[in-house]
Amino acid sequence: MRDFLPSEKTRRERVLAVIRDRYRAHGFDEIETPVMEDHARLHAGIGGDNEKLAFNILKRGLDADAVRDAAEDQGALSDLGLRYDLTVPLARFYATHRAQLPTVFRSLQMAPVWRAERPQKGRYRQFVQSDIDVIGDASFRAEAELITATLDAIDALGLPGVTVRINDRRILDSLLDHFGFAVEERPGVLITIDKLDKIGPAGVAAELRDRGVTPAAVDGFEAYLSALAPAATFAGDAIRAVLPEGVGAEGVENLLAIAEAVGAGRDSAPFEFDPFLVRGMGYYTGTIFELAHPSVGYSLGGGGRYDGMIGRFLGQDVPAVGFSIGFERIVDLLEQDDSDAAPAVVLVHDKDVAVATLVALKTALVSEGVRVRLEQRTKNLKSLLERAAADGYTSFATVSAGARREDLELKPLG
Repeated sequence: MRDFLPSEKTRRERVLAVIRDRYRAHGFDEIETPVMEDHARLHAGIGGDNEKLAFNILKRGLDADAVRDAAEDQGALSDLGLRYDLTVPLARFYATHRAQLPTVFRSLQMAPVWRAERPQKGRYRQFVQSDIDVIGDASFRAEAELITATLDAIDALGLPGVTVRINDRRILDSLLDHFGFAVEERPGVLITIDKLDKIGPAGVAAELRDRGVTPAAVDGFEAYLSALAPAATFAGDAIRAVLPEGVGAEGVENLLAIAEAVGAGRDSAPFEFDPFLVRGMGYYTGTIFELAHPSVGYSLGGGGRYDGMIGRFLGQDVPAVGFSIGFERIVDLLEQDDSDAAPAVVLVHDKDVAVATLVALKTALVSEGVRVRLEQRTKNLKSLLERAAADGYTSFATVSAGARREDLELKPLG
């Protein structure tokens, strides 16, 4: 969990403003949910490994004996927890407010979440997620809208070279069927396959054997991995060529339809088929996707279809799909750009200048759309101005007693 200096905070808010503007332009409506959710909801088995990283909130009014007696039962100790993502709160929000929402609801959320991570570059215990979701549309149009809006936001931020790695859970299920993995083995098998980028084919095969899953399935899967080459292009023939014959036909057609729809609205649609893209969340049911950039080895965001989650709260299934930008990782990659920053002026005044004069000058500049800071002159004026420049101020003016707006001579900083 981090502090942010004024210049850092300004930069973060500028990036958030760009993302928010592009998402709203694509018809997504912003909502806000509480930072806390019920403990039972956060630990309902739909959050994958993130449930293990949840910060639980101790019940109010427990005495020492009650804490000791319930030490092994989290549910007895905690009735609330900090949200670890924005998807679980959205599902609860939709179930609560469905009657007040459109049939197809396009949601936008930009807010902090909390996980008990081991902090490292790009991974923090408190971080901002920027999520868009489409609820109530079972067609591939929803995925096309999400991906188009996200690529538009990335373009607006000025980050070239991003690609969309994409897969479908139905393709994964069909692959596991093909190789002969038992149904009860598959959650663990997918956890191991999700490590393919980190431990390679040999490492995946070794871990699958350690798990004790069907040996013949592991043998066939290892042979397939060893011979696998990436799809040459994102086209039907190329994708089918990397899959065993007859595997994942429905999922492949879905991916091709999404790519065609997204490409119709752009000069290019930067898709890459990855048959072993898993996305670790257990609630995904169809399309899954991630943002990739050649400068880093981790994703810059991702999401997928989770048609079964909202039904857990509502009692009836509602189709849903979402895309989350990894805001902290995006901010780290972007170059600092102050070219479109509003003018910001430091008024350097002597001690004897009347407060009324300073307030009048500041009010006049603010009415012109200028950001203004008042600074009393110090012996080391150079240091004062350098600090102001570091905080994003672009010019300064000296103020003498009785000065008026037309008397100010604005000089550039830096």
